[in-house]
Amino acid sequence: MRPIAILRFSPTEGPAYFAEWLARKGIASTLVALDDGARVPADPRVFAGITLMGGPMGVNDTLPWIAPVCALLREAVSDRVPVLGHCLGGQLLAKALGAKVMRAPTPEIGWIEVEATNGPAQTAWFGGRSSFTAFQWHYDAFAVPPGATPVLTNGFNANQAYVVDDRHIGLQCHVEMTRALVETWLTTGASELPQTSSASTQSATDIRRGVDERLSALHAVADDIYTRWAQGLVH
Repeated sequence: MRPIAILRFSPTEGPAYFAEWLARKGIASTLVALDDGARVPADPRVFAGITLMGGPMGVNDTLPWIAPVCALLREAVSDRVPVLGHCLGGQLLAKALGAKVMRAPTPEIGWIEVEATNGPAQTAWFGGRSSFTAFQWHYDAFAVPPGATPVLTNGFNANQAYVVDDRHIGLQCHVEMTRALVETWLTTGASELPQTSSASTQSATDIRRGVDERLSALHAVADDIYTRWAQGLVH
């Protein structure tokens, strides 16, 4: 099978648990480190699927790779090459498909619950879960692209995930977290963290509280999402 392309936009936001999942399944991947000067691939059909990670930038920033990435994603959707977007990646896919990405009504940082909004997707993508606790760290939010199905929500930002053609998924949250990735973000994003937690933004102390148990539960969710997504990989 062709490899999966993993587009990385920041050195602090690599594939983490997704890479572990791929290795466990014996699925090959190619890291496209745009943060290190790699070029955006020209043809999505050389890959079995395309995964996009997060990043501190926004899709409306004037960055040279945003337009080429959006063009790649439009072609991937047209060619039925599965796309999986985490946070910034979900925003990029939304923008590529004609949806607006704007400042979030409420920024979210930390362990925050999301709820399933679509019965078939709840079963197919989320292991039947009606809700789960995801990891969030974002200041922007996407609208649902035309023709897409909204599949996750919460009280802070209504659009938390969407599915396109039952094959592509854009997530506002992060399901790829590992303990090392959590610690990296707590260090690099320390200035963004409140001293006292609110409902939507948590302190470093509260993010670390019970982190191993939270990650174990999140990995079970990620396993279900990644397994469902991989069913559409191009062989």
